[in-house]
Amino acid sequence: MAIKQYQRPPKLYRYSEWQWLERSLSLGEFRLRPPLEEQRDAGHGGAILPFATGRTPAANYLTLSLAQSWDDALFDHFPGSDCCLVVLDVEQFGERIHRAAARLLPSWAGIDAAVSYGAASPLGAAFCKTKRHAPEHEWLFAWRPMQEAMVRNPVVIRIGSIEDIAELRVRSGVQAVGRA
Repeated sequence: MAIKQYQRPPKLYRYSEWQWLERSLSLGEFRLRPPLEEQRDAGHGGAILPFATGRTPAANYLTLSLAQSWDDALFDHFPGSDCCLVVLDVEQFGERIHRAAARLLPSWAGIDAAVSYGAASPLGAAFCKTKRHAPEHEWLFAWRPMQEAMVRNPVVIRIGSIEDIAELRVRSGVQAVGRA
């Protein structure tokens, strides 16, 4: 039996601006980012290698975060969001994301799981956030270099069109003027 934190949800949601999500849908373009400052201080204790150890800087990874649920409030939580990418086949999406990251970052380790809020995660700092972020209900994809190196810049990966496994939705009650 799979542990809930590691069992991929049935759908994933990415809230952002239409222009960026349209690129994600048609090109499979996603930006893997280093963590925000607030995530770096969330905790490291008892982490499963390779995502955090006592010797490794907490910022030593890249992430891609999606929500595990549809929530109109998340449009306000992420300023400028006017659209949501809904991933309908999460297993296929996860496999494509990890394959593309492995091609671009060949000596990196990748994993994905639910984020832990206000408590340590066995996967380390990448998967920990403060309780105030709990409404995001995040599912996180994370990668870490196998050789110690500080990660400072985002990386863009392309997994090809995901129109067969995803769709774009606008906020409830908002008309999609000028959009196909």
